[in-house]
Amino acid sequence: MKQLHNLLSQNRIAPRWFIFLLDIIICNLSLVYANYLRFNFNFDILAEKHIISEVIIITTVNAIFFVTFRTYEGIIRFSGVKEALRTASAIFYSFFLISVVNIISRFFGGTDLVPMSILIIYFFTASFLVFGYRFLVKNLYAQSLRNKSSNNVIIFGGELNGSMLKRTIEQNGKNNYNVVAFVDDDEKFVGKSIDGVKIYTFDQIREVVDTWKVNNLFFAKQDFDLKLKNAIVDFCLEKNIKVKNLPPVTEWIHGQLNLQRVEEVKIEDLLNRPAIQLANTHVNNYLKSRRVLITGAAGSIGSEIARQVAAIYPQAIIICDQNESGLFELEYEINHKYGYQSEMAVFIGDIRDKKAMQHLFAVYKPDVIFHAAAYKHVPLMEQHPCEAIKNNVLGTMLLADLAEKYHAERFVMVSTDKAINPTNVMGASKRIAEMYVQALQHRDLPYYVTPAGSIHEKPLEYRNPRRTKFITTRFGNVLGSNGSVIPRFKQQIQKGGPVTVTHPDIIRYFMTIPEACNLVLEAGTMGNGGEVFLFDMGEPVKIVDLAKKMIRLAGYMPERDIKIEFTGLRPGEKLFEELLNKEEEVIPTHHKKILIAKVAEQVYESLKQQIDDLIFLANANNDDEVVRLMKKIVPEYKSKNSVYESFDTQKPSSSKPANIN
Repeated sequence: MKQLHNLLSQNRIAPRWFIFLLDIIICNLSLVYANYLRFNFNFDILAEKHIISEVIIITTVNAIFFVTFRTYEGIIRFSGVKEALRTASAIFYSFFLISVVNIISRFFGGTDLVPMSILIIYFFTASFLVFGYRFLVKNLYAQSLRNKSSNNVIIFGGELNGSMLKRTIEQNGKNNYNVVAFVDDDEKFVGKSIDGVKIYTFDQIREVVDTWKVNNLFFAKQDFDLKLKNAIVDFCLEKNIKVKNLPPVTEWIHGQLNLQRVEEVKIEDLLNRPAIQLANTHVNNYLKSRRVLITGAAGSIGSEIARQVAAIYPQAIIICDQNESGLFELEYEINHKYGYQSEMAVFIGDIRDKKAMQHLFAVYKPDVIFHAAAYKHVPLMEQHPCEAIKNNVLGTMLLADLAEKYHAERFVMVSTDKAINPTNVMGASKRIAEMYVQALQHRDLPYYVTPAGSIHEKPLEYRNPRRTKFITTRFGNVLGSNGSVIPRFKQQIQKGGPVTVTHPDIIRYFMTIPEACNLVLEAGTMGNGGEVFLFDMGEPVKIVDLAKKMIRLAGYMPERDIKIEFTGLRPGEKLFEELLNKEEEVIPTHHKKILIAKVAEQVYESLKQQIDDLIFLANANNDDEVVRLMKKIVPEYKSKNSVYESFDTQKPSSSKPANIN
């Protein structure tokens, strides 16, 4: 037994011929035992019988069925119920065939091949031994893992996924994982066992950890309370236990779990609020028959919008960006995943280029525009106000005007919470862009006068009176987007630190990229025009706490292994973001997590003149005058940690920029 234990611990696999031969030997020994038992262990009577002929018959028949059922192919230490039943079935069919032959032989006056009394004893004995030795080997192997394993594992989730994960772990001896306990939040599973491993509650997990010196916890359950998940992760980090996620069943290969797909828990999985599930049925129904344009499609938000729209299979999808490499990769991904051909168009162009954008609209005639193209980096835009205006304001204005000119149904602008009470150039530029699309929505259309002098309420474009609905969405920081804090922290942790945080008290709202894009799609179909949609971002996250948790998730200790350095607020940065202006109110929608900001309506003519002046100054690369005029257009714009703070104490100039027609 000790030698068998050592053999198993060395992870060797017995050859198939050996398993086949072992099963035959066990069956023959069972036959001999059946004879001894039948004759009360009377060796004299047994010596007179022709037992050799019975052994030959049993060997031949069993060999046929063992080959038929391929009982020798399974790895014994990984045997499960299916392998055991397959072996037992082979023995049963051998018993059944010999029994039928015995009945036929008796019918014609012959004798039994093997006496029925002996055959019955043989069947139960052989089934028990062949079935039992497989489980003995399996248990010995599991015990050998327990004895040498340095990777004791707890699995959260006592349902099907958990049991399949346990089996996969046992079949992969390379990692030396040993499942010592299950944990579940469902009381109906607690106290029961899976393959001899007990299921506990989370409250009992401390006892399990202390008893078994657990090194890993795997989440096999997908949907459960996020607070509980955070509590489990915090506990595991406190105990230096690695935490990993089981991929969804849809990502298993041919229904089989690959242990290499079990990944470390990401900070995105621990967002301090439950994920928002939006009802997308009407989104799908609406977009299916539309031609959809996505600007900034190579960016984090734009590319995810493109993926979600592509999954709906609209009439056409047009992706637009200056980044040709990003567009190339996105086109390949969508074509490969969704099988797009002529329904998809790629347009490389600058949203500030009026002729290029006019060509885009004239050729593709989009029905719905999701405008995600923008400069978004606060410190960089603080250094380049003119570029922020050209891209974020001029680009938005050109696209919005073209959407109205070409009678697009909807124009959905992706904005930011930094546009609220802005403290930086980037936020102020996005607020001005918001104001322009709102002004377009509320603009009074021109009237025409009949010869009789009466005024009709039909616009001059009465032959095609369809009007574009302009909609804005605002949300906070997006986890994992290009240039955001999460990828930066990951890079710094991989390099061994330090992790840089601007201020110990800085906080931000966070959401995932898919959630952000869900909001954009939802707003694009539910809006009636002129709305500014907000997202319930939940509780804000302290950035320093985020950094500490990411360091611990990576297997390090903050300050001991990786230092955290505070670098000071960057130009234009503030400690916290807001989702509403002081003068704004919110209106609930059909979804409790989506709100509408009731903003002041803009007068199109005066705002348009101010923006024209602003663009003139931006084209002249006059940064100071651009910022001064931005503060006039957006009175709540007060600079923070910026060279433009002094402008807030100066009286705005009343003079008009030179050479403006």
